[in-house]
Amino acid sequence: MKRLLLVVVLVALAAAAVLSAAAATQAPASSAAPGSYSLNQILGFTFASELVAAPKGQRFAWTMFQRGARSLWVADGPDFIPRTLVAYKDDDGQELTNVAFSADGRFVVYVRGGDHGANWAGEGGLVPNPTSSPVQPKMQIWSVAIDGGAPVLLADGDEPVPNPTDNRIAFVKGREIWVVPVEGGKPAQRMFFARGDSGSPAWSPDGKSLAFVSGRGTFGYIAVYTADDQPIRYMDPTTSLDSVPRWSPDGSRIAFVRRPGRGGAARPPLEQYPSPWAIWVAEAATGSAKPVWQSPDTQWGSYPRTEGGANLHWGAGDRLVFLAELDGWPHVYSVPVSGGTPLLLTPGAFMVEYVRMTPDRRAVIYNANTGTDKDDIERRHVFTVPVDRAAPTAVTSGKGIEWEPVVSADGAMVAFIGSGARRPPLLFVQPRTGAAARALTPELISPDFPTNQLVEPEHVTFTAPDGVVVHAQLFNPPAGSAGGPAKRPAIVFVHGGPPRQMLLGWHYRYYYANSYAVNQYLASRGFVVLSVNYRLGIGYGHDFQLADRAGTRGASEYQDVLAGGKYLQSRPDVNPARIGIWGGSYGGFLTAMALGRDSDVFAAGVDLHGVHRRAAMPSVDLQVQAAVSDGITRARLDEMMKVAWESSPASWVKSWKSPVLLIHGDDDRNVRVDETVDLAQRLRAAGVPFEEMIIPDDVHDFLLYRNWMRADQATADFFERMLKK
Repeated sequence: MKRLLLVVVLVALAAAAVLSAAAATQAPASSAAPGSYSLNQILGFTFASELVAAPKGQRFAWTMFQRGARSLWVADGPDFIPRTLVAYKDDDGQELTNVAFSADGRFVVYVRGGDHGANWAGEGGLVPNPTSSPVQPKMQIWSVAIDGGAPVLLADGDEPVPNPTDNRIAFVKGREIWVVPVEGGKPAQRMFFARGDSGSPAWSPDGKSLAFVSGRGTFGYIAVYTADDQPIRYMDPTTSLDSVPRWSPDGSRIAFVRRPGRGGAARPPLEQYPSPWAIWVAEAATGSAKPVWQSPDTQWGSYPRTEGGANLHWGAGDRLVFLAELDGWPHVYSVPVSGGTPLLLTPGAFMVEYVRMTPDRRAVIYNANTGTDKDDIERRHVFTVPVDRAAPTAVTSGKGIEWEPVVSADGAMVAFIGSGARRPPLLFVQPRTGAAARALTPELISPDFPTNQLVEPEHVTFTAPDGVVVHAQLFNPPAGSAGGPAKRPAIVFVHGGPPRQMLLGWHYRYYYANSYAVNQYLASRGFVVLSVNYRLGIGYGHDFQLADRAGTRGASEYQDVLAGGKYLQSRPDVNPARIGIWGGSYGGFLTAMALGRDSDVFAAGVDLHGVHRRAAMPSVDLQVQAAVSDGITRARLDEMMKVAWESSPASWVKSWKSPVLLIHGDDDRNVRVDETVDLAQRLRAAGVPFEEMIIPDDVHDFLLYRNWMRADQATADFFERMLKK
């Protein structure tokens, strides 16, 4: 295999002129010629996240990530002059997450380290070590004073939750809940002993009790701890899986989500089934509980699979606010605690995400892919709505993308993270009355960031063979960019997830912001790029996201990817023989499917940590149930295995002709590296040309900037070699 070399150019952060409020949606311009910027320039984008509001006044905190450097920021009203609380300047791969304010707003707590996007824990419970350090890294809870001073290490652990009335921080360590003072100075102590897995801690409003989820394997309870001389109280324990504890404002009751425990008879594997759930309310003092609302036993009534899940909140007027898909779209509803018919608060053909309560609990603030522009289904804007009536009000609009909104404790200011087609993610603040938003820290955008060389993606649609309308973003190379003849090479990009949606601008997840940057870079190099939002993705309704015969039931989503390739072939500006494809995770799976099934359409591909074997041997339990026909026959089981195998890239190696670059971190906690090891052996045996890049000790969403640089540069170089011969 040809050895892939890495050339990383580290450019220090430099200040540029601060943007005016009127120009806050644009970043500083670069004077370089179109298409002349480097990958390092565009991958140096700013990325804000972890936005929270203090419990008092007008104070916000958030994190920034840029070229591997992670930092924690704070800003106070009315001027909102941002300042750095903590800056970790090295590309060390240690995440900054779980940001929270102490009860008095004088400290910010955060977690450093770990892999919070993982689907499972690492080998032996180890924290990721992306730098291959001989010193074992840890996931730790830190605090830093707003008024200055060095950060203080509080304890090893995760999920810090400040007490609302004093200086204690509850957190999770192992399978237990611990407590530590926010200012440090004393060792952490285990808060109580309890069987099972204790997690999701939630303090009562008076700070005297703690609700938590007590996981018991196939089922689980909501439990309450008050003091060592009182037994732990369990809220109406059953065989159900209970989660998401939410205290009432007066601390007398706890609302929670109840779902059936695991188990039961097997079901025919090629069909979809509802995932029912309910909202219950328990008396905290006694544990007695009653149902408030039960989902209908339909596909639309299933537990939501978008940001925040149920998004359960306790609103004013004794109303419970939650997210559900009862009309086929993820929407906000509210229902009286006494029960009744839920009130749809956000009607329309769009999805809702990032739902948060306002401090007075009278309204929720959220983002949604709707607005006044015809292409807003490919964006996000911020809205508020009262908890007791369907009267949404737009907070933002236009061609930007806004998410993760919060309201200041005094209710006067709104903060959110925003981006655009050319502007990377920054924090914005604006009065709740609707005055113009102002970007904070625009000076962090590097002077060499290629703002004016970036293209504005175009929203396009096309139709899959079975009639499904597919949405995509088209990146046309800018005038003067590399590329050669009028008929250019082209590339299809497929996102991972799959419950994700690529947008008409910089994405709200770092992984996909990186993908957006690479698509821009490929366009600057003369490629026509089509980013396909295939079925199974979010943003287009429940039926699109939970499509029939998708995944292991037939991979119907691949039709959308193939339709994207054929759409490019039909364009007069594209060379139909020079079309590539790339994607990561589930996008890597679809990339491999495309190369295996349709090498005549896709001439080359880059497969980042993809899933390649969708069919595994059925469990002994499933085989036994098939043998006795307990809900599934042996014939149906055999059919399931055949369909799943044919829905796997591994089954199509026999027709795979096009070259591929395989990239995988070997500490991946979302898709095991064995998937790529297995595929490489199959490709080698079949004589399929492939190159490979294995990255030791990094995870699925690479924690090191230099590993993103290495993988992304290899992707671009591979397409240059394969599609521009």
